[in-house]
Amino acid sequence: MSRSLLIGGHADRYVARLYAASYLTAFLLVVGLFLILDLSTNLDEYVKPGADGSSPPGLLVVRYYLLHVPFLYLQVAPFVALVAGLFSVSRLLRDNELVAALGAGVPAQRVLAPVLCGGALLAAGMFALRQWSAERLSLERDLVHDALVERRATPEYENVWFKDRAGSTISLGKLRLVDAGTGAEVEDLWALVSTGGTWVSLRAQRATWDAGASEWRLVGGERKVVSSFEQRTEALERLAEVKFTPHDAWLAQRGREAPLDLSFDQARELAERDPDNAQFQTLLHYHLTFPLANLVLLLVGLPFLLQFERSRGLEGVVVGFLLCIFYYGADFVFRSLGMEGQLSPLLACWLPLLFFGCLGVVLYGAARS
Repeated sequence: MSRSLLIGGHADRYVARLYAASYLTAFLLVVGLFLILDLSTNLDEYVKPGADGSSPPGLLVVRYYLLHVPFLYLQVAPFVALVAGLFSVSRLLRDNELVAALGAGVPAQRVLAPVLCGGALLAAGMFALRQWSAERLSLERDLVHDALVERRATPEYENVWFKDRAGSTISLGKLRLVDAGTGAEVEDLWALVSTGGTWVSLRAQRATWDAGASEWRLVGGERKVVSSFEQRTEALERLAEVKFTPHDAWLAQRGREAPLDLSFDQARELAERDPDNAQFQTLLHYHLTFPLANLVLLLVGLPFLLQFERSRGLEGVVVGFLLCIFYYGADFVFRSLGMEGQLSPLLACWLPLLFFGCLGVVLYGAARS
């Protein structure tokens, strides 16, 4: 070896393959553990007999977990990256390969550069996976979950409220999705539209989504206009003054029940509809910062394994894990403060990342080499 390894050379490819194999092992270990915990907590509820005495088919449970695994992975992906990094460094230390590199004058930081590059690639992949899974799998997973828990073909949501792109407030007493989420039925619809000094209240006992005409057909619809000059009420058959689709209503409900499952684009859409909502503004930053934890946790955790006395190996692993737990704790606390509006969304999401990122750079640069 030389002091300056060839970028992409044999050594880099070897370390990259080692990290890839370690990542697969860590994925099966960490995600498998969380999957088992989820199964042990919820499986009895999923398979218990319903009111008619029948139980959901086993394939439905399997289908749900196949759809759920990507979301489960996204919750622990940075931790998987760290565990894989610790596995890789432990292997290099065990086989004295890192010691041999040091003897040839190659710093440990250079040997482990492919691991950090892998962390950066995982950050980008995590962002892309969140985008894809939230857009393609989230609704189907919700439909399957509702069929398992509630034993009904059409999921229902109560007290759904949100804003459309024009800023009008919409409230749905009950939202029922039909036709795999492409259609919907609504009970007790109410919307408030403000134009200048005029307020328009729209109400309906029921509403059905007409996919062909892309509009809501109303039953018992009523339009009430209130201004300083007039007040009148008229019947209403179609909803034209507010624009929203069944997907918009479902997305608003998901933003309230499971905001961390949203994609960046979905969070941005909700933030544009409701710019004063601190939760959605915080999510926009969080979906950028959390994937970067794949790299930050490697920077923080690996230096404690770059201690070549075998007696301190376990100590290094424990300290590295503790620091990463502190990162998760700080990230959770600051994110919660941001989503509750007690801290600026920018500071809430970026402060933990910047603090631990700077700490990781210092620790990694100062590691024995």
